[in-house]
Amino acid sequence: MAYGAGAYRIGQGTTTMNGTGNTTQAAQESWPPLKPIETGLRGRCPRCGKGKLFKGFLTLRSGCDACGLSYDYADPADGPAFFVMMFACIPAVTFALLLQIKAEPPLWVHFFTSLPVLIVTCLLPLRPLKGWLVCSQYFFQAREGRLAGAQPPTSSDPEG
Repeated sequence: MAYGAGAYRIGQGTTTMNGTGNTTQAAQESWPPLKPIETGLRGRCPRCGKGKLFKGFLTLRSGCDACGLSYDYADPADGPAFFVMMFACIPAVTFALLLQIKAEPPLWVHFFTSLPVLIVTCLLPLRPLKGWLVCSQYFFQAREGRLAGAQPPTSSDPEG
């Protein structure tokens, strides 16, 4: 089978969805690189683009039901929340503060204006941003950081 430029060849030892470490027929095929922005925002598998990424609102599935890719590598941590706070919450809170300063409305006006703006701008972007970060981790093969040339600790005691 010929592989085009940028095509992925998934080798032996690929962890499948059931965690056995055996490769399936789907895992032995080549997968074209998919853009993380396209697959992540739609909540799709970063490898095949068909399987679902989430099983709830923000809970990742254990793996792709279409191609068997394990999502064990994925750790977006607080990334989605950070982006939402910086790019959505600050303008929403600014809106609420300016409304209060300029118009001085009663509290019930904030319940019908500021509160919905805050909820929409904070909750709606979380899932697409988390999907984008997970798919970016797969696309760029991001892993836990390690120091180059670091030696593993020895069992001998230096003081003894």
